Amino acid sequence: MEPKAPGSSAVERTAVERTVIENCAVATVDAHDTEYANGHIVVAGNRIESVGSGAAPAALENVVRRVDAEGHLATPGLVNTHHHFYQWLTRGLAQDCNLFDWLVALYPVWARIDEDMVHAAARGSLAMMVRGGVTTSTDHHYVFPKGSGDLLGAEIRAARELGVRFSPTRGSMDRGQSAGGLPPDFAVETTEDALTATEEAIDTHHDPSFDSMLRIGVAPCSPFSVSTELLCDAAELARRKGVRLHTHGSETVEEEQFCKERFGMGPTAYFESTGWLGDDVWMAHCIHMRDADIAAFARTGTGVAHCPSSNARVAAGTARVPALLREGVAVGLGVDGTASNEAGELHTELRNALLVHRLAGGEKALNVRQVLRMGTYGGAQVLGRQREIGSLEPGKLADLVLWKLDGLGHSTIADPVAALVLGAAAPVTLSLVNGRPVVEEGHLATADEDTIARTARDQAVRLARRAAEG
Repeated sequence: MEPKAPGSSAVERTAVERTVIENCAVATVDAHDTEYANGHIVVAGNRIESVGSGAAPAALENVVRRVDAEGHLATPGLVNTHHHFYQWLTRGLAQDCNLFDWLVALYPVWARIDEDMVHAAARGSLAMMVRGGVTTSTDHHYVFPKGSGDLLGAEIRAARELGVRFSPTRGSMDRGQSAGGLPPDFAVETTEDALTATEEAIDTHHDPSFDSMLRIGVAPCSPFSVSTELLCDAAELARRKGVRLHTHGSETVEEEQFCKERFGMGPTAYFESTGWLGDDVWMAHCIHMRDADIAAFARTGTGVAHCPSSNARVAAGTARVPALLREGVAVGLGVDGTASNEAGELHTELRNALLVHRLAGGEKALNVRQVLRMGTYGGAQVLGRQREIGSLEPGKLADLVLWKLDGLGHSTIADPVAALVLGAAAPVTLSLVNGRPVVEEGHLATADEDTIARTARDQAVRLARRAAEG
């Protein structure tokens, strides 16, 4: 069931505190790609009240902040659709490996994580993204070593501390090395334990309301590390609870070979046979897809998290994103774990997506507005939140970013959207989540960056020492 926006009376709307942003270019990313060369946004409480050309309406009451945003572009906040926060502690390792060798090298390290490490890693991952314009993020956490503490809770706590809208997925693996999987046996769960813990996470944390800052998804890891039983039962659980489903799909050539040898069909057909295609599902990567696979995604409404930098880092291939978009598949952008995308930022993925697909498909493969849409509204679509976030429209939640474009890196690019996508990484002057500042003048407004960096470094050293000791 879709969440409904609660109504508000005229008296309530008058009493609420307002923030007015004026004199900036505005890219609304609405259904018509409406843009204003010089426009305004009025935020009332946690909602966008009005967006338009020129100055804001003069007779506004309870204006507590007025921002002269000359030289800036306002966009919806960026939506990160795929990540593994814990990998913040293992950046820069296995530098020259393909995906399989990279996983083999790092699984024994990841299997040593604990709650303090995950909390520090989540704060580092989120801080980097939030400072770069992300207002909503998901995370796919699927490594739960025995006795490691409340790892999902550590991530949720970190997101709450930084003020970001969060859609974590409770991942799982039940096929270790002894059963033909990649992870060490002590890093996987039993099927029953994984399902029980996932249901408990939903019951404890999931908030389906329109204004929700926290929604939980169900996310077995991949065909390589998950039994068919777990996939089927997880899909049933998610639908019984009314939450979304997420996994890795069609990431490598080896995955296709594995599925054909083990199940007698390719990954997309296998996922469909287990209940894992649908408008409540999104999959990460989706690189090696044939026309029939794309058609199946379009027919079922299955979404895609596109991770161009990570795909390139581990030489996994180039996803057929232009073809997916042409067929009407919802596509968002993802950072992916920072062990395969050390930059850890989503706004750089706008540029990287454009360049990667033009290399593969020519100069008309993607344009700057298409990738901005993937990074905002497309991400909201795959998370099932397009009614609430992803565009700047009255009634939507006030998640927005002001990008500074009048400095050295951008001032000679007349088209502000092109400046944002093609230029250097643009500074964020202001970022609001739910109407509240999370970035001010390029710095986190909710936490100390130096403390986050120092704590993460200490935990990374601790993890490396623990992994070396075996």
